[in-house]
Amino acid sequence: MEIGGKQDAPTAVVVVDPNGVVGGWSEGGRQLLGWTAQQTVGRPVADLLAGPVPGFPGSCDSGSGSADPITLRHQDGSTVDAVVTVQSLHGADAEVLGRVVTVQRWGRRPVIADRAFEQCPFALGIYDPELRFLWINDSASRVIARSEEQVLGEKYRELFPELDGVAYTDKLAEVARTGEPARLITIFKARGNDHAIAWATSMWPIRDTGGSVRAVANWGFDMSAEYWARQRLLLLNEASSGIGRTLDVVSTAHELARTPVPGFADLVTVDLFDTVLRGEEPPPAAAFTVDGTVALSRAAEHSVKDDADRHPGPTTPVDYAPGTVAARCMATGCSTVQLAAEPGQGGEWAFGPGLAADPAAWPPGNPLIDGSLTAEGLTARITVPIRARGALLGVVVFSRTERPEAFTADDLILAEELTAKAAVAIDNARRYTREHTTALTLQRSLLPQRLPSQDAVEAAYRYLPADADAGVGGDWFDVIPLSGARVALVVGDVVGHGLHASASMGRLRTAVRTLADVDLPPDELLTHLDDLVLHAPDELKPEGRFEPTGESGATCLYAVYDPVSRCCALASAGHPLPLVIAPAGTVTPVPAHPGPPLGVGGLPFEAVEFELPEGSLLALFTDGLVESRERAADQGTARLVEVLNSPAQSLEALCDAVTEAMLSDDRRTDDAALLLARTRALSPEHVADWDIEPDVAQVPYARRSAVEQLEAWGLESASFVTELIVSELVTNAVKYGEPPIKLRLIRDTSLICEVSDASDTTPHLRRARACSGRSRCRRSTGGSARRGRWRRP
Repeated sequence: MEIGGKQDAPTAVVVVDPNGVVGGWSEGGRQLLGWTAQQTVGRPVADLLAGPVPGFPGSCDSGSGSADPITLRHQDGSTVDAVVTVQSLHGADAEVLGRVVTVQRWGRRPVIADRAFEQCPFALGIYDPELRFLWINDSASRVIARSEEQVLGEKYRELFPELDGVAYTDKLAEVARTGEPARLITIFKARGNDHAIAWATSMWPIRDTGGSVRAVANWGFDMSAEYWARQRLLLLNEASSGIGRTLDVVSTAHELARTPVPGFADLVTVDLFDTVLRGEEPPPAAAFTVDGTVALSRAAEHSVKDDADRHPGPTTPVDYAPGTVAARCMATGCSTVQLAAEPGQGGEWAFGPGLAADPAAWPPGNPLIDGSLTAEGLTARITVPIRARGALLGVVVFSRTERPEAFTADDLILAEELTAKAAVAIDNARRYTREHTTALTLQRSLLPQRLPSQDAVEAAYRYLPADADAGVGGDWFDVIPLSGARVALVVGDVVGHGLHASASMGRLRTAVRTLADVDLPPDELLTHLDDLVLHAPDELKPEGRFEPTGESGATCLYAVYDPVSRCCALASAGHPLPLVIAPAGTVTPVPAHPGPPLGVGGLPFEAVEFELPEGSLLALFTDGLVESRERAADQGTARLVEVLNSPAQSLEALCDAVTEAMLSDDRRTDDAALLLARTRALSPEHVADWDIEPDVAQVPYARRSAVEQLEAWGLESASFVTELIVSELVTNAVKYGEPPIKLRLIRDTSLICEVSDASDTTPHLRRARACSGRSRCRRSTGGSARRGRWRRP
């Protein structure tokens, strides 16, 4: 017979009479043993044996055969191992007329193939195109719990109605219909096994010589160990990319709680120490004992029943009493597995027991059989301490509620691996939280706590640091009162984030205030600031040595407003120019160009002066306000103009409107600073000035003019002090200065006396000690500008 184009091994058929004499010989006998019919017919069949066989041929009386090989003699003298099957021939009266002996070579198809298929550890089966059972081996009989005799001729769908319509049965029918082979992995729960089985199956058609599908064969085996090992690796891979994506402790805890659900556990809780949540150091290991209560906070919890994470909040307390499993795990540093019942060994599947819990695989002390889990609605629980770099951060609990399968020793390894990955991420987030908090505290301490008292402008500000992932940056702003009732408005930005940026910002802000006190013009002040940054030690620079690209370093805008002349003078070191909005709502362009960033050196800064109507709005800001990942700087500036042109409202309300419109994204990558100033103008009646001739004889005239003006203002009580200051300042200007010499009195919240000359000599300021009464004064000698200022008594 030929199947699939391959010839079977020859089969010898011998007819033996009741006396054991050969009465007929087939061609297969010649092919198998080399004897012809002429050589064998009439001879005893026992002559074909290579040696005596007990009971042969009498043992064949039953009409059966032996599965063990029998050694036969070949015509050429060699021996042949064969399997002999004997069937009795009966007459009409049931008399035995003889026997038919079938001889097949042992070790050749189909004999050896039959034995191989029958004894194969894989489950093998053959079905007709209607999925009727044609043959199954012993392993398949064990899998379906039925013998071959019980299933032969039965339809698969009728024998197993519960499998009708499932992937396995449908795929088998598809192979019979299309003739295309297929592979399938099926996950199901087997009888007598408390673990899910992963069953791998291959199906293929059996064709005749004409290519028609005559049957369908399949083989399958239990690949649960390999399948679940792969699922664990996939879960670990997901944890590697999914845990620690943010530098936030609580977010990382939620990532740990979400990742194992539902593939590994049904409920996961993560409890951490309060100090860890705050970014502080965790308690020392010596603080934990088996008999002590451990106080934690529930940082994350996720269940298979939840549509989203449950956020109990870091303030939710969780106390583990002495002797509890969690308290013991944290004290000993060892994980614990609790099972509601003894794990079942399961049925024998192909290679043997399924995912039975091998006692030899468990670490000492595991698992604990705890029947109280059932009362909690659990079937199993794994408790793992969260440890990183030798410090205990908290504890995580993996629980199973919906599925009946118990945890195995491999599951414990997976839980510990997941926890170890998350522990490092949580500790990194804790350390970053500490650094971020420190940097934010430093930055807030270096920024103005409140705006100083001055009358030149009405001012308001807002400062919003970047989110925790980006880190605190180096943006700053300042309002500095100057002499002559003027005010300096400053805004700057240090590139970078963290403590270094905050410290650099503090140094630059201090330097600006120091230089502003010398009363330098904006361009000269930035030049001195540039020299300071350029010659600073590398370790003191915000980003090392500044590069001319402006991608590292610092920027600064310095503006001075004079309420007497309503003149604004400003210069920029790589910083965006301010927005100037007139009282009518029109945007006034600033006639200037930003200079190079600080630290480049050798390039000049351009200073411009322009007059502002009273009530004009100045908006100074950093690029973090107008620029983001979703918005270009030009678009942000246009949006800022729209908000600033909203109906008249207070500066505080306007700051809130800008913040809401421009900084709605909670994940900002840069700090944002906004300083709004609405200009005021000093009435001409509050200002008096005189030209002084460069003659000492003009000093009495200057004193007299000043006293008369004070009397006109009703400030007679300040006349004596004013006379002394005017006399000294004018005398110094006449002796050491250059004409023209001017004297000016300004009546503001304080009385200001100014004497100026055209000398190029930088004045040397001298601070007066306590003046009489409630007055305080400022005097200078030997310079081009000399001013005295004191409050009215």
